[in-house]
This record gives sequence, structure tokens and C-alpha cells, in this order.
Amino acid sequence: MNTLNDSLHLAGRQRSSASAAPPRFIARLDFWLGSMVEFAAAALVVVEVVLLFAGIVARYLLHAPLTWSDELASVLFLWLAMLGSVVALRRGEHMRMTTFVNKAGPEKRAVLEAFAMGAAVVFLAMIIHPSYEFLADETAMMMPAMDISGAWRAAAMPVAAVLMLVTAVLRLFLVASLRAALPAILGIAAIAVVLLFAKPTLMELGNANLVIFFVGVISACVFLGVPIAFAFGLATFSYLACTTTTPLVVLVGRMSEGMSHLVLLSVPMFVFLGLLIEVTGMARRLIGFLASLLGHVRGGLSYVLIGAMYLISGISGSKAADMAAIAPALFPEMAKRGCKKGELVALLSATGAQTETIPPSLVLITVGSVTGVSISALFTGGILPAVVVGAMLCVVVWFRSRGEDMSASPAYSHREVGRSLLAALPALALPFVIRAAVVEGVATATEVSTIGIVYAFIVGIVIYREFDWPRLKPMLIETASLSGAILLIIGAATGMAWALTQSGFSNALAEAVTALPGGRFTFIAGSIIGFIILGSVLEGIPAIVLFGPLLFPIAQAVGVNEVHYAMIVILSMGIGLFAPPFGVGYYTACAVSKVDSSEGLKPLVPYMITLLLGVIIIAAVPWISTGFLPLQR
Repeated sequence: MNTLNDSLHLAGRQRSSASAAPPRFIARLDFWLGSMVEFAAAALVVVEVVLLFAGIVARYLLHAPLTWSDELASVLFLWLAMLGSVVALRRGEHMRMTTFVNKAGPEKRAVLEAFAMGAAVVFLAMIIHPSYEFLADETAMMMPAMDISGAWRAAAMPVAAVLMLVTAVLRLFLVASLRAALPAILGIAAIAVVLLFAKPTLMELGNANLVIFFVGVISACVFLGVPIAFAFGLATFSYLACTTTTPLVVLVGRMSEGMSHLVLLSVPMFVFLGLLIEVTGMARRLIGFLASLLGHVRGGLSYVLIGAMYLISGISGSKAADMAAIAPALFPEMAKRGCKKGELVALLSATGAQTETIPPSLVLITVGSVTGVSISALFTGGILPAVVVGAMLCVVVWFRSRGEDMSASPAYSHREVGRSLLAALPALALPFVIRAAVVEGVATATEVSTIGIVYAFIVGIVIYREFDWPRLKPMLIETASLSGAILLIIGAATGMAWALTQSGFSNALAEAVTALPGGRFTFIAGSIIGFIILGSVLEGIPAIVLFGPLLFPIAQAVGVNEVHYAMIVILSMGIGLFAPPFGVGYYTACAVSKVDSSEGLKPLVPYMITLLLGVIIIAAVPWISTGFLPLQR
């Protein structure tokens, strides 16, 4: 966490073309408010870990289940999600598309940044009153296990909305000059006035409003750099306020329900586990073992890169975190062997694009949460598709590395390989521990992450004796921030999906798709193309939350197995996420690798073609996704 002086210094650097520094009390207020929220959010992460693990111990070892633990965990989870959203807003970590913002000149960029923050202010101002209405409605509801008012849970919505509004206003003062903020504010005000006066006309347009708000407004907001969660929220609230008589409090309830689904509690838990894997030295030892095994083979370190991404990808919830844990450990040695920078970033991008089906991926958990598909079935079904696509990438690596000079890379002795294996065994065991806990019924998909966390702590402290304790607090804050950013998107997208359903769009879409010639084959082909496009502008989780409830029932209606369809969707979005020119994942890989984006474009082409072929093969052969499902118990 930044000190007050750091906060002031950062604010001063970010403030574009400012003629005068912001008042010191604004920076001081921002610092103290941010510090208190960060502390509360970090504490909630710890409490949730302890509570979930205590529930496992009480039920499985003591045979005395804590009947109130799930209810309390749900209450605290909504608070964690909302306070984490506040932290993410202050740290600038809400997911957004910055491709066009970054290409703008300094002055235009400052205006766009101010516009993005101003849009967040408008959304938060719109949500505060409905949030208090939601709180009032929930006051009379009693929680059966703990026998307390539902207000304890519902209060998270208005409290966090106010905190986010104050944070957004403070950020606007701190990072934007009057010269940049004024046109942004006037532009937002003009849009609001137009919508207000156009309300009678909009009420008569019917489903044409779906295009105006859910295509026009969202597209404009996303391309202008507004965080995705706020873009979804603005579009949905504006649609309901301007074209329907639906009380906005209903939408707040839907957002709350979407964010606090107990299955999603595994999101912050797995984010924290991903950070622990790096800080305890587990990731480094995994890479060391793979390098000792394959480092002397042509393209060996490229195979290590693929294998390492398979082992740790998807756990942290952040592609940037996954890549940052691997690239610094491998890229220097790969560069010494003559591997070009463009080739490195291309392989990193390709590998990152196809590892989301490997359990315990947060995308798999999200799919299960919003579509009702068994998460355990998704965990089983995701393994073989990843192996197939990974094997295809290895073929490309073999072909491209045939001329690599290995004279300076002698093979490790059997003793050295054995020593590396021994060191890596505790880390290698982690995925099997997690998998066994779910299959054997020791823990649910929500709880199993806490077993991984406790296991990682034991390995880091007792076995590896490597744990950087000063990093614990920043890790907890980072967990809350990333989780809040993800969960606010899920909440906003859940509300949007509900609004689309109420409009009749879902039924119309289902009828149109089922009427297409070619049946399920046309549907699958359209889904691959559509989700590649979606993946290029939205990260996997928001796209899944928004379109999953709409498309998965259609897939089932046309005869596509839901687990098979999930694999097609996830892999297609991975291609879009890392495919230039819009794929934000590719630019993240370039930033992590410290490689200019232009260097990786040409080497990336054969990898992207291979990934597309892999998706087509998996789509054409359902057994790859469903062949092991009968093994589920």
C-alpha cells in the first residue's frame, strides 16, 4: 500500500496538464479513506479463508457441521465484493479496454480518462437511491440460520456505492486537470439531457431500444475506456429508467444476487492461492523441474513455458499474474539461446489463450455459477481439450525450433533431474490435492480453494521455508481488488442479462437460432466466430456472465452437450483475447515481456491458426470434452 507521500506523488504525476496541484486535503482524504477500505477488505479475505476452512474441519473431521457458516460466508462475501470494488476503483484496476485511449494524444487521453471516471460517477450516483431502497426491503427479511435481519447483508450495496462515489470524485480531482475534466463533464451532461428529453420517444421504440442501449451505449463506453462493469451498469440502468416503468431497486437486487452467489466465493480464494504459489517459491520450483527435464531439448524451454502455464494458469484469476510469474523466470535463458523476442511473446500469448479450461480455472467456476452446469463436470471436461490444444502448440514449437543450437545447453544428469523433481514434488502435488478434495467429497468447489491455501502456507513455511511475510498484506489487498473488479462485472452483467430476458430478447434469440439451417453445426460455428469477436473486446468472465444464460439453454435445445459447449466457448474467447489488433491479452503479454507489440505480430500468426484448428477439432469431436464425464460420481 502506498504511503501518503507516495499517494501525493502519484497523484501529481497522473494529473495531466494541471496548472495547479490539487488541494492537499483531497489527497489526504483519498489516502485515509483508501487505507481504511483496503484494511477492511483484506481482513474480510482472511475471515473468509478461516470460516470456510473451519467449515471443512467441522464437517469432515469433527462430524459437527457449522449450520450457520454458509450463511455468514454469504453475508461477508457481498461485503468483500463491494469493498473490493472500491479498492479496485481507487487503484485503477477495474477491467477496461484502453486500446484506443492509449493511441490518443496526451490532451485527448486526459479528456478520455476524465470521461471514464465521470461515467463511473454518474453510474454510482444513479445506483445509490435504489440501493437504499433495496436495504429497506431487506430489513424485514430474516436469515434463518443466524436469525438476523437481511439488512446486515444488503447494507453492503449502499455503503459501497457511497464509498465508490466519493472515491471516484476524489480520483477525478486528483488525476484530471480542469481543462481535461470540463469537456468530459459537459459531454456526460449533454448525453444525460438528451436521454431525459428523449424518454417519451424512447418509450415508443420497443425493442429498438436494445440496440440503442445494449449495443450503442455499451460499445461507446467500452471503446472510450469506461470500465466494463460501469459500462454494463450505465447501459442497463439507463435502459430501464428511460424505456420501462420497472423500479430500479429490482435491478439492484439482481446485481446483489449475481455478485454474492456462494459458488463465486471461490474467486477471491483462488486469486489468493495464485499469489501464494508465487510467493512461497512453488512456481519457481515447478519451472526449475521442467527446465531440468527438457532444457537440453530443441525448443525445450518453449515446452517448459507451455507446461508451466498449464500448471499455474487460471488459478490467480489474472492472465497478467500468470504470465508475470513465468516470463521473468524463462525469457532471459530463452533469449540467450537465440529465441527472438517476438517469438517469446507470441508463444506466451498462445499458451495463455488456451489454458482457461484447466481446473481450477475461475472461468470454469463462473460458467458453472451462471449457467447451472456442474462445476465438477466442467473440471473433468476441461482437461482433455487443454491437452489436445497444448499438444498442437508443441508440434508448432517442434517445427519452429528444428534449427536451434543446443551445444551450450548440456543435458542435466539423472541426479540433478531427481533433485529438481524432489524439490518440486510438493508444488506438483497441489493440483492433485485440490482435485482429490472435490472428487472425494471433502470440500465443495467453493471450499476446496481454502485447502489449497492452507497447503501452500504449510509448503512455503515448513518445507520450502520461504515466505515473504511483508508481502502478505499487499497480497490480501490485491486479492480483494482483483476479486472486486471481477465480481462487480458479474453483478452488472447479471443485471443486464436479466433486463435482456425481461425484454423478450432471449426468447427471440432462441427462436432465431433454432430456425437457422444446419441446426447445431451452424450454431456451433456461429458461437466460435461470435465468442472470438467477444473475447477481443471483453475478457472471458464478463462475456460468459452476459451471454452464458442466453446461449447455454439454446445449445441444449439444439443438441449440444453443455460441457462440450463450455469448452468451445472458453477456447474461442481465449483466441479473441490474445488476437491482435484488439485482443487486450496480447498487449498484456507484451507489457509483461517488455517487448514491443509489433515484434510479436508475425510470429503469432501460426500459433493463432493452430489454436483455431484446435477449437474446430474439439467442436467436431464432442468426446474430447465429454469422454470422461461418466467417471464423475
